[in-house]
Amino acid sequence: MKKFIVLSFLFLAVQAGFAQQKLQKIPAVDLKTMDGKAFNTRSIANDGKPIIISFWATWCGPCKKELNGIAENFDVWVKQTGVKLYAVSIDDTRNSGKVAPYVNGQGWDYTVLLDENSDFKRALNVNNVPHTFVLNANGEIVWQNNNYTEGSEAKLLEILKKVAKGEKIE
Repeated sequence: MKKFIVLSFLFLAVQAGFAQQKLQKIPAVDLKTMDGKAFNTRSIANDGKPIIISFWATWCGPCKKELNGIAENFDVWVKQTGVKLYAVSIDDTRNSGKVAPYVNGQGWDYTVLLDENSDFKRALNVNNVPHTFVLNANGEIVWQNNNYTEGSEAKLLEILKKVAKGEKIE
């Protein structure tokens, strides 16, 4: 009986530890804005509303499709959820000069950041792009996806609506 109680206690302790580890805050990393100014990811905020952090690159076709797909209805998303999107380019220093012309040509209404040394990418264990994170009102990661399929914007909007209402994401 004592073994059962001890094992039950250990099981509950481990489960509680996993539950606490699920919601991770984003790490503080120094990036650049498109105009070359310093930006620390600690500044990522949205007054308690949902945040999307989307890692992408100018050479990544699915990344551009995802961000363009979001852009088509982004104004509506903002009205419905108050969401803010940070598009983090992982183009290295040799290619980061391509980011601003591409973004300006697309007319994205996002904050675009440059992770030229992949420091933020590594800190969040991003292995491939596109990789998209959703943060809740407390700045905690509540959902992530590391691929893109056409039409997946509907799932992302569903997640954002739940986060905006303060609902848990399963």
